[in-house]
Amino acid sequence: MHTSISNSKSLVILAFAAIYIIWGSTYLAILFAIAGIPPFLMSGLRFLAAGVILYLWKTWKGEMQPDFNSFGRNAICGILLLAGGTVSVTWAEQYLSSSLAAIIVTAVPFWFIVLDKQKWSFYFSNKIIIAGLLIGFIGVAILVGFNRSGHSMSQSGDKLWLGASIIIVGSIAWTSGSLFSKYNPAKSSMLMSASMQLLAAGFFCMVVSIFSGEARNFSFAQVSLSAWLGFAYLMVMGSLVAYLSYLWLLRIKPIAIISTYVYVNPVVALLLGALIAGERITVVQVAALIVILIGVLLVNNARFNNSSKKFAFKQLKKYDKNCA
Repeated sequence: MHTSISNSKSLVILAFAAIYIIWGSTYLAILFAIAGIPPFLMSGLRFLAAGVILYLWKTWKGEMQPDFNSFGRNAICGILLLAGGTVSVTWAEQYLSSSLAAIIVTAVPFWFIVLDKQKWSFYFSNKIIIAGLLIGFIGVAILVGFNRSGHSMSQSGDKLWLGASIIIVGSIAWTSGSLFSKYNPAKSSMLMSASMQLLAAGFFCMVVSIFSGEARNFSFAQVSLSAWLGFAYLMVMGSLVAYLSYLWLLRIKPIAIISTYVYVNPVVALLLGALIAGERITVVQVAALIVILIGVLLVNNARFNNSSKKFAFKQLKKYDKNCA
């Protein structure tokens, strides 16, 4: 029993390390990968490869094939979470630095508040959460409203606005997919569900890549070693290790605790971007990051306290029932 508990705690620590560190490093890996492979094509190949690996492994282990209903729900989740949420960052990094993209994604917890209609009565009656929302969106406005020199947007700022807008739309898609998965869970196992999500997102990205013409003049022979290494890292560490860790943690931990990864990801992305890619960290970026994280801290703290009270209440009811 003691060994089982220790192993469980170790797995939780490793899972959090994956979504903290690995997800933070994927922003830089994306930068290297799309330098040689178009964003939708790269994402499609990445998701398909990871999905096929998971699907074949679960099939070899003898798991039953998901029914049409489970496949449909997982397809919706995969397209929203991966094709919408993840690929929006990939596409936007054509115009944004990896560190800047990571900071914008930090605002994801705010969209959970805005879009989780079933909990509006709690969220919008809590002054701390409302204050956190306002502070967070002010931070995002500061980030995309000023260029590197700290002045108003210049002509080159049009691409900054485009990239930032795409990431914001993708963040809404990620949030919608997470909420859909939460309120409409599929009957298949977590790993089989993940394989279906990856395959659906992969096929969707490949279709977009073909019809958008992004790969018209692309040749695999011209892809550099650094781009292939970035692609391999994203496929294995991003799509398998980190994504599966996130899905597993969603089943065993409150979302308020899991979403603490948004505190660490941008810091990891900033440091790696500066050390490896030579990206310049500006005062505006640091200031905006601090403002956004203050907002996230207020929101998550209020949500965590609410979750803790509900958990304690359930435990008390269970205890009373056992005593009776």
